Amino acid sequence: MSAYRLTTGGLVDRSAGLAFTFDGRPMRGFAGDTLASALLANNEVLVGRSFKYHRPRGILTAGSAEPNALVTIGTGGRREPNTRATVAELFNGLDAISQNRWPSLKHDIGAVNGLLSPFLGAGFYYKTFMWPAAFWEKVYEPIIRRAAGLGKASMQPDPDRYEKAWAHCDLLVIGAGAAGLMAALTAARSGLRVILADEGFRMGGALLSETAKIGGQAPADFVASVLEELKSFPDVTLMPRTTVFGWYDDNVFGAVEKVQKHVAEPSPDRPVERVWRIIAKRAIMATGAEERPLVFGGNDTPGVMMASAMRTYLNRYAVAAGRKVAVFTNGGSGYATAQAFASNGIEIAAIIDSRAVVPDVAPKGARIIHNGGIVATKGGNRLSGVVVERSGFEEVIECDALAMSGGWSPVVHLACQRGRKPVWSDEHQAFLAPENGDLLTPAGAAAGLSGLGDALKDGQEKALAILRGLGKRPKLRDLPEVEGEYDPAFAPLWYVPGAQQKAFVDFQNDVHVADLGLAKREAYGFVEHAKRYTTGGMATDQGKLGNVNMAGILAGMKGVSPAEIGTTTFRPFYTPVSFGAMAGTSRDKESRPTRYSPLHNWAKKNGATFVEAGLWYRSAWFPRAGEATWRDSVDREVLNVRANAGLCDVSTLGKIEIFGADAAEFLNRVYSNAFLKLPVGRARYGLMLREDGIVFDDGTTSRLAENHYFMTTTTGHAAEVMTHLEHCAQTLWPNLDVRFVSSSDQWAQMALAGPKSRTILQELVEDDLSNEAFPFLSAREVMLKGGLKARLFRISFSGELAYELAVPAGYGEAVADALMEAGAPHGICAYGVEALAVLRIEKGHVTHNELDGRTTPDDVGLGKMVSGTKPDFIGKHLAGRFGLTAADRLQLVGLKPVDVANTIRAGSHILKEGAKPSLTNDQGHVSSACYSPGLQSPIALALIKSGRERHGEKVIVWDGLRNEEFPAVICSPVFIDPENGRLHQ
Repeated sequence: MSAYRLTTGGLVDRSAGLAFTFDGRPMRGFAGDTLASALLANNEVLVGRSFKYHRPRGILTAGSAEPNALVTIGTGGRREPNTRATVAELFNGLDAISQNRWPSLKHDIGAVNGLLSPFLGAGFYYKTFMWPAAFWEKVYEPIIRRAAGLGKASMQPDPDRYEKAWAHCDLLVIGAGAAGLMAALTAARSGLRVILADEGFRMGGALLSETAKIGGQAPADFVASVLEELKSFPDVTLMPRTTVFGWYDDNVFGAVEKVQKHVAEPSPDRPVERVWRIIAKRAIMATGAEERPLVFGGNDTPGVMMASAMRTYLNRYAVAAGRKVAVFTNGGSGYATAQAFASNGIEIAAIIDSRAVVPDVAPKGARIIHNGGIVATKGGNRLSGVVVERSGFEEVIECDALAMSGGWSPVVHLACQRGRKPVWSDEHQAFLAPENGDLLTPAGAAAGLSGLGDALKDGQEKALAILRGLGKRPKLRDLPEVEGEYDPAFAPLWYVPGAQQKAFVDFQNDVHVADLGLAKREAYGFVEHAKRYTTGGMATDQGKLGNVNMAGILAGMKGVSPAEIGTTTFRPFYTPVSFGAMAGTSRDKESRPTRYSPLHNWAKKNGATFVEAGLWYRSAWFPRAGEATWRDSVDREVLNVRANAGLCDVSTLGKIEIFGADAAEFLNRVYSNAFLKLPVGRARYGLMLREDGIVFDDGTTSRLAENHYFMTTTTGHAAEVMTHLEHCAQTLWPNLDVRFVSSSDQWAQMALAGPKSRTILQELVEDDLSNEAFPFLSAREVMLKGGLKARLFRISFSGELAYELAVPAGYGEAVADALMEAGAPHGICAYGVEALAVLRIEKGHVTHNELDGRTTPDDVGLGKMVSGTKPDFIGKHLAGRFGLTAADRLQLVGLKPVDVANTIRAGSHILKEGAKPSLTNDQGHVSSACYSPGLQSPIALALIKSGRERHGEKVIVWDGLRNEEFPAVICSPVFIDPENGRLHQ
């Protein structure tokens, strides 16, 4: 037996025993344990297998940087893979299983990969899976997919609740260690609104693991007294179990709070996790520092652990990592760990110090090997000894645990998430946080400070500076004195030469020194390239432990400073965040917001059948008595619109108000057709292109006043168009005076179409709607009888005389009722989106079925809408590329079946007569299809190669899904009123 629980000491509650299982075996722990500390207390040193080689791995750290001890916790829908055992709070009934092994943890058949390691070096997947090409789909890809990942997600529904919340504060303090506690206390005493967030379930950070006295108190007692005082302030919020994972624009921070992840049966009345968006005037990053591993042969053997982690398990959890412990160090942390073990009566096998001159701080009687290095380890699933090399001589030292300390790396990830890179410091031999102004300030160890007293002082000083910056008068108190802290100074050691075994830099991804050497030789020495070539710093680890060592090793290979190598890019999230937490309450039916049109109740009482369209519920058709199928209803609605009039809810269209002296110029640049001289009171159909010349969106824009425009977009693209406009205004042309506001929810908008629509509408509108007074494409404010102001647009997507009437949303239902009442003598009916689709197909109007992200304006017959005279607009230059102007591009046409008994379906492919179905023979596809009751025939819009030249040609419509094929004739896409006489009547 090696690891064990001490009989006294620690901060666990020995009166509260907890039962848990690991790989089905029952074990015991205490309240206050993590899963990792409980596993060590039960002598469970082997906890997992590495990703690539399936090497045995043990617990390495005591915090969120843990790369090895990834386990699956929970069962059924609560099964959560890749949970770090080092931060998982132990609870009664916890069920954990190890990962990435089969059939068992000790006997894993995947370990054969270790024998194949000479063939599985860095970049092997790039080289191996290129040939033979035929193997990719049937051999390589299935193998890769089967091997990918570590744990397995549950396929059962998650039974728990999640939520999102906002918080506001003057000061957000990230990390509740020495610097964070003192910063929060200083700010709170001076009246600031403070949020103190810490990822641990017990606040205190590294203070809970140390023994130095603070103001005469044990560190844990000092933490308790500070927290008690902080709780007395009404404007202080303490947030344990909360990880601040991201820093975003406007000093918004993302944080995830584990509300009920530490209980076996969460209450259904509370969320298990909560994502916070915290808006802070200022923030202090007191995130501490991570101890670096040493890179030497066999450094991944279970039983090798970070020196500071061993102190944490010993002092906080009363768990000894071994009975005979060796220490390998290049600085003071290793000696502090040795002293802690010696104080608890645990044998120190030896202290191996890489430095030539060592301090006189070792425990009495401990053997010190200076100027030494470890080149190999003994043992397989558990450490049994180390091979030490000094001055050319080797010695085997027996031990069952090894504490290693390679120096410290400030945790600066948050400070680098908005584009700035960390800055190398020769003095600290570490990367420090970049300068970010006063919005986010590093403090304590995160700022490169190494002493406990220095951290307390720095936390206070950083808080005082923020108080002065916010115009507050600080209330200053003396700092407590610190007694008995160790000297954390260290000398850099990137790796130990002469390794007789693999020396790992990235434990999780099995990246060792030789992989980095290969990457450098094959021209992948740039740190970002090396990351991707070797996988170092990828996956859930993201380089928290190995990143700096990787930079140092690459620097040594190139003969430069780590400053020239730099680090990989730090992005949110700092540690993984569950999909449930990110989704919040948006799950199942509520996975997206359900939006109802202002005319929803009008449609409902008129008998509508609804369909989901994007985020909206839209009326699809309005069945009447005696109509057996939906087609019966749609056919009736279409014929009635053509003969009389129909009312359709179009409130779901995106609506954007555009203001500013340069609004006309702005629109002229975002649309491919001209908008600069659009008169006030007129509307125009507009076409937006992407930068690559492909159609982005279409819609109408009306000029309501000199500097006021009203844009409509397609329902599904409303948000994207708004984002596009904001991007253009803020990034491309920030000098233009233009502003936007989305008004999609402010207006109820209804289309009144049909030859009798003017007569019906005139009964509600006081303004003259004659063809002379209100011609086609007119757009202006009108007065409804009764005094309600409205907006009226004479536009049509049905090919009939038509109007769109917009009224404030709250009046929508009443106005629609009034139109139905006024139109009753004229045969008006309500019609839905299915009839609207038939009407637009009959007229040849395109929607996103045709504007599918691959078509150009010319492809869909809108080439004349691309201005040849405007100096510039988005997409202008790339739209002229040869590939977008080739004669054989797919072009919009109409289709009619030779036999009207054949139904054309969207998605069918087009073949020449006599051609067999193949990619080579494919002539295009059907984009939209319907039955036209007016023509008494199925019709369709299709995109066919050189289609406009092929009107009258007979082709084959082939539907492989339904095993159907039949002849059809290519024709004009405009089936109804090609002269547009009905629009202008």
